[in-house]
Amino acid sequence: MRLTSFSDYALRLLIYAARHRDRLVTIEEAAAAYDISRSHLTKVANLLTRAGFLSSMRGRSGGLAMGRAPESLTLGEVLRVTEPDFASMECFGPGTEGASGEAKRPAELTAAVGAALTAFLAEMDARTLADLLPKGETRAEGSGEDGAS
Repeated sequence: MRLTSFSDYALRLLIYAARHRDRLVTIEEAAAAYDISRSHLTKVANLLTRAGFLSSMRGRSGGLAMGRAPESLTLGEVLRVTEPDFASMECFGPGTEGASGEAKRPAELTAAVGAALTAFLAEMDARTLADLLPKGETRAEGSGEDGAS
């Protein structure tokens, strides 16, 4: 199973926002923290905002914040949004017959891949974004913030 970099970036951006729940975060700072292209991360942020996983505030002092509590957001939900082929399984639709009359993709292969995908998504549905955060931590490591007010 291989996830796209889009899903990887989405999970990292959600982790970053969850670790900084006390303030708005910017795409620029998350891109710098993870050494990700700002333009790629902007596309990811737009999708996550449309899905309700993040909320955004425009303007000079704007940024991103969690749209849902990390404890209520499963990894499976995120992957279903960022990996649309998981939900539709278009890549493993019914096989068609080849020139020799043999099925291009045996039904058994389709069933095996479908079962594996179901098991993978069930595992991801059992884990939340909060499970990816260090226990009790709300700030990114190395951010230079000590939590003092």
